[in-house]
Amino acid sequence: MNFNIHIVGGGLAGSEAAWQLAEAGLRVRLSEMRGGGDTTPAHETDRLAEMVCSNSFRSDDAEHNAVGLLHQEMRALGSLVMRAADKHRVPAGSALAVDREAFAAEVTRAVEQHPNVTVVRERVDCLPDRPAIIATGPLTGSRLAEAIAAETGEGALAFFDAIAPIVHRDSIDMSVAWMAARWDRGSSEGGGKDYINCPLDKPRYDDFVAALVEGEKMPFHDWEKDTPYFEGCMPIEVMAERGPETLRYGPMKGVGLDDPRTGRWPYAVVQLRQDNALGTLWNMVGFQTKLKHGEQVRIFRTIPGLENAEFARLGGIHRNSFINSPRLLDGELRLRSKPCIRFAGQITGCEGYVESAAVGLLAARFAAADDGGETLPPPPPETALGALLGHITGG
Repeated sequence: MNFNIHIVGGGLAGSEAAWQLAEAGLRVRLSEMRGGGDTTPAHETDRLAEMVCSNSFRSDDAEHNAVGLLHQEMRALGSLVMRAADKHRVPAGSALAVDREAFAAEVTRAVEQHPNVTVVRERVDCLPDRPAIIATGPLTGSRLAEAIAAETGEGALAFFDAIAPIVHRDSIDMSVAWMAARWDRGSSEGGGKDYINCPLDKPRYDDFVAALVEGEKMPFHDWEKDTPYFEGCMPIEVMAERGPETLRYGPMKGVGLDDPRTGRWPYAVVQLRQDNALGTLWNMVGFQTKLKHGEQVRIFRTIPGLENAEFARLGGIHRNSFINSPRLLDGELRLRSKPCIRFAGQITGCEGYVESAAVGLLAARFAAADDGGETLPPPPPETALGALLGHITGG
């Protein structure tokens, strides 16, 4: 295919960028290594825009929340990711959460069927010498990462990211757990009761925290030992090590949740959020972990209501890489040393699914303007998109 722009990486950022460029009339080659014989430590399928560690796009409140405002701005700009998310949303209170499999299938179908896009299942090991967007995410292949480091003269920055377990709904004891949203702020889709809540009294909570701290964890390689954790996705046992009350003021806070059996807030609570449209799979909110799999099953089954839990997926941890964007990229996401190359998504250092897709959207619109010999003004800094761009590029 004769193409105008080469996109490397078919995650949320790459898929959104491909859609925006194709809708603008440009021909796109989208290279995605999954499905071509390669995989990553975190992905399970070869679908485009596969969501790995969570199914949440976070708050959808455009009036009071910056992420919600970002959702609204992306919808106004014809975002494929937001269209697919809205179509396959599941109850999550004021947040936007999706059926991950249906969402990824929707994005894959739309991109593959677009007449201006050719999806090629291939691994790219070097930086292209023509207009391109690198959207390979935090799990960039080692050879391409080496090529980026050679071009920029900098080693990759890195942090660890973790994945939360998913539980089969019919294995949860609902005589102990109950359905509710914090402060009764549930969504209409969930009838106002969007989360499954498993209560812990003080003795059970103390025992649970002790078990997390003492549980056997996955060992790190020598080269991984100094890699920090990302504060926004901290493993549950690492939080527990920070102090016995940490979890009660984090993912296990019981405030705003009235236990129907007592009429009071529980001392602590474990919440599960719906993970698929059928409601058969539920994600343990904030329970990212690097505990060994056998330890996860043993310890998490001490949670009231989860004594007989069957896990569709257990938690895990993987190393993420990203570039020093404020130093390496200009205000249009171009690599200063090689301006035909733009970067988008989590490899730029942004965090979150919707933010990654938003940067893909921006990179594509800048690239489309370049192709037409025009200069696209950046979004105003008062907008969520403008603020995100400024944060990434150091503006």
